Amino acid sequence: MNMAETCKIRKVVGDKIALLGLLTVVLMAAPFVIAGGAFENSEIPKTASRLSYRQPAKQWTQALPIGNGRLGAMVFGGIEDERLQFNEDTLWTGKPNDYSHPGAAEYLPVVRKLLFDGKQRQAEALSMQHMMSVPLRQHSYQPFGDLHLHFPDAHKPGDYRRELDLDTAVARVTYTVDGVKFTREVFSSAVDQVIVLHITADKESQVSFVANMSSPQPDTSTVTVAGKQLALRGQMRPDGHPSGNKDSCLKFEARLHVSTDGGKVKVTNEGVEVKGADAATLLLAAATSFRSFKDVSADPAARCSKVIKAAAGRSYDTLRKAHVADHRRLFGRVELDLGTTDAANRPTDERIRAFGKSNDPQLAALYFQFGRYLLICSSRPGSQPANLQGIWNDKIRPPWESKWTTNINTEMNYWPAEVCNLSESHEPLFDMLDDLVISGKKTAKVHYGCRGWVLHHNTDLWRGTAPINNSNHGIWVTGGAWLTRHLWEHYLFTGDREFLTERAYPVMKGAALFFVDFLVEDPKTGWLISTPSNSPEQGGLVAGPSMDHQIIRELFTNCIEAAKTLGIDDDFRQKLTELRSRVAPNQIGQHGQLQEWLQDKDNPRNQHRHISHLYTLHPGCEVTPLKTPKLAEACRVTLTHRGDGGTGWSKAWKVNFWARLLDGDHSYKMLAGLITRSTLPNMFDTHPPFQIDGNFGGTAGITEMLLQSHAGEIHLLPALPTAWPTGNVKGLCARGGFEVDIAWKNGKLAGGAIRSKLGAKCRIRTDVPVQVVSLGKLVKTTIPEQNVVEFDTRAGVAYIISIGK
Repeated sequence: MNMAETCKIRKVVGDKIALLGLLTVVLMAAPFVIAGGAFENSEIPKTASRLSYRQPAKQWTQALPIGNGRLGAMVFGGIEDERLQFNEDTLWTGKPNDYSHPGAAEYLPVVRKLLFDGKQRQAEALSMQHMMSVPLRQHSYQPFGDLHLHFPDAHKPGDYRRELDLDTAVARVTYTVDGVKFTREVFSSAVDQVIVLHITADKESQVSFVANMSSPQPDTSTVTVAGKQLALRGQMRPDGHPSGNKDSCLKFEARLHVSTDGGKVKVTNEGVEVKGADAATLLLAAATSFRSFKDVSADPAARCSKVIKAAAGRSYDTLRKAHVADHRRLFGRVELDLGTTDAANRPTDERIRAFGKSNDPQLAALYFQFGRYLLICSSRPGSQPANLQGIWNDKIRPPWESKWTTNINTEMNYWPAEVCNLSESHEPLFDMLDDLVISGKKTAKVHYGCRGWVLHHNTDLWRGTAPINNSNHGIWVTGGAWLTRHLWEHYLFTGDREFLTERAYPVMKGAALFFVDFLVEDPKTGWLISTPSNSPEQGGLVAGPSMDHQIIRELFTNCIEAAKTLGIDDDFRQKLTELRSRVAPNQIGQHGQLQEWLQDKDNPRNQHRHISHLYTLHPGCEVTPLKTPKLAEACRVTLTHRGDGGTGWSKAWKVNFWARLLDGDHSYKMLAGLITRSTLPNMFDTHPPFQIDGNFGGTAGITEMLLQSHAGEIHLLPALPTAWPTGNVKGLCARGGFEVDIAWKNGKLAGGAIRSKLGAKCRIRTDVPVQVVSLGKLVKTTIPEQNVVEFDTRAGVAYIISIGK
């Protein structure tokens, strides 16, 4: 689209629909152009993208996170003593390992018969003995170390402020001592692969400190390198304890480089001392010997040396500008304005505590953007995927090993990826899937005698795929199948045919092939069912949990559609079509609920955190209020039974569930509970303890209130809560290759804009009649039903949605 065409659109918007006015989207990566009206004066206030505090962090859950996908840190903002607790995403206990249990498949028919005969305890005992992972537990993500800075002259400070700017991804601390203003800025650069700490004073020769590094890992040491850098070195043990055998375990190293403007610098094995400088810049690099889940032969010292040498050759301003530009390239794609109030001027921790009883829509917008920020910081191309804690962990024994739990948590981490315009953040998950196919093929064969590949409810750096911990919840065979939904979703959002052909479909097909072999006929109903398995994480080992069947049907459907799209695998497609029709269907039980199991045994007083059988409602799309109203009502009954409590991530899932049921006020109620009762002072989600999935689920849930596209149409404001009567959002993505902007006023759609990336047909559902304008002309539309319009699009063209007569 050239500038003349852009001006035409602006003129049409201004002349023909001046009362509304709308955002015009310029082609592809060009910036948005404001046309007045519905988006007038819609600049997002700075406080909408900034966490701020009046005191240093005393606890880890008060510190502020930074990250570049691979290298993360928690910034405490201490005055006399600053601490940066840092992580590198490949530092784990353990070593390359095969988790399979030889001979496990021999016991599969025996366990199945026990379950069919109602002998659950015997089935669990037998499978516990013969079908579980070796070893039984997987390994854990580890803290790397701490960077400590001591400021000997920082006594009696005033005017203290600590903040995290989400727009720049820079943490900042300011305070005054004896009339001198000190400023620290910290960021983790994806461009230069270092953490950068810059310290300044507004008077000369005032910057003095001592810096050193430590690690909670055993047998580490600090040494000088060439007299100019400080190195922290060590090697992991399989179980994290000094008695463990270190053979083939990860080696690791961190390097600290300090440069100053003026003053003196002294480097010893104990630390780096700076005296009388005008400013100082600290560069922190960290690396391990990890190359792949089969190879730990890399040289961490060489890796650190390379990045430090490159970064040290650039000025602080150059490092900062490159970092900010790179971050904004991702973060700046989406803007959200839900309104402002005076509450926005209070410290973030106070706003979190008061959210449930105050009117602070800007905090909800901040929470939304914080989730996007965390995904950028913890999942970049080339990094590991975001784990249970993203990339931030300070514990040798973290909760649930801070690994990848795939019966909801890992998937929830990536719910915002496509719809929140961060598609690149999905790549580490796809890389992990490539690894899991390798290890999962062996698990499928050894544990079940099946083709294809399988993953159970957890994996770690070493890509374990066998069932772990306990048979009553560890034997759950649809973890890999669920993850393949992300491959298909990426294709639906991007239309990347090469990705579908070469990367997504082979993985999806392998997952489906496992179930072609694994499904077995239920002797009572004749349906094909999944067994042994469980409904996460309750009810024990069973035959035929509903969630399994929902995931399997969806996997088969996605494979069928992918094969059709690519024009391949006719026989396999027909096989899946036949099997899909025989898989046990969703059932409505005696209480009007959606059944969790094959049998009608749900307890309406059960308020377990997992609501796995509502997968079909979200993230799945098999059940929708408009297309399957009876099943949707059964989902509503189940949600009512389960209540509005739960862990942080459970509340986040309920935000999404209620939005899918088109109940914006109940969705908002869950969001308010998530923020008020399950959010830590630094805005991290808490299970408790800290788990990052709730942050990502909450961000996705806010998006689901404003935009849905899973049902074959773009539904604008499907679940807008009354708490947000006026606002706008720019840059969300919809399936079919569309980028969407929406404005609303007094609880009703006021206008919008849709940019077509692929030239696909567009179908829009709204709460009011609309008309479509593009390139200065009204677009020909069809109206298949009330408040639904369909129209053809051209790739790269913007379509303005105005309120019709």
